[in-house]
Amino acid sequence: MRALTSLPDAAREAFRARVSGDPTGAPDWVRDIARVGAGPGWFEPDGVVWRVHGDLSTLVGGVAALLGQAAHPLALAGVQRHSAYREDPWKRLAGTARWLVVSTFGSAELAEREAARVRGMHTRVRGRVGDRPYSASDPALLRWVHLAFTDAFLAAQQAVGQDLTPRFGRRWPDVYVAEWARTARELGATDLPSSTGELAEALAACRPELAPVPDSLRAFLAAPPGLSPPERVFYRGLSGAAAQVVSPAVAGCAGVPGRGRGGAVPVTVARLQLRALRLALGGHSPSEEAARWRLGLGPAPAWAGEDAA
Repeated sequence: MRALTSLPDAAREAFRARVSGDPTGAPDWVRDIARVGAGPGWFEPDGVVWRVHGDLSTLVGGVAALLGQAAHPLALAGVQRHSAYREDPWKRLAGTARWLVVSTFGSAELAEREAARVRGMHTRVRGRVGDRPYSASDPALLRWVHLAFTDAFLAAQQAVGQDLTPRFGRRWPDVYVAEWARTARELGATDLPSSTGELAEALAACRPELAPVPDSLRAFLAAPPGLSPPERVFYRGLSGAAAQVVSPAVAGCAGVPGRGRGGAVPVTVARLQLRALRLALGGHSPSEEAARWRLGLGPAPAWAGEDAA
């Protein structure tokens, strides 16, 4: 941990570049969080959604969400046939991160613009799996992606993230489920849960539609290409914890233990990794820094001087 707390600037920049897909760690869509609009966005500043999505537990939640989403054959077909995730998995990661952080931290104007962009992309994702048609704009398919995402990010926060109970009370998970549903509604999803109980019931009700995640995809998610040796070690810790936080309703199809099946060691390892990384990276991500500046809650990001020049 001591080595990570003294992580050189170059290593911190490399990490942020990897996650954002931009060499600077602050692509245009991050900078737009500061530049577009003036007021709050869809979610309360420093509220539950901000705190969940501003936590490094999202690194675990993202892997768990992909495992869960891939258990739906139509969702899986949409990704496999309409993205280059195998050739450039980090570009795919950056695309997912963009929707997450812009809708979380951006102004209402920017979030609505981003939702329109994503809806436009979804209109081009369509096809058939056997005799079953699929479309990324299908409200039912959007609902499934949202359910798996929400469950994974919530479970990861609870397992390896900072404890939000002292700040928000014991019902904060229900608040997260209810508030984050707004983003899925903006994309066209319907019949969304508004509590953790409803979320669990919705996932269980989807079980008949699910199928085993292909071994090749599980292997890919466990060890994606392009990582340096230190990154592979770190990622192994994250993916090990992700396998432990997947919903019990999905875990069998995803080929992972899931929640409630032991696995305390992988979760503990990831929690320690993220605690050290949090110390190394500082208090806020570039996206949150941009939002705080827009709202007058924090100093200008380092790149703001470049824009002025």
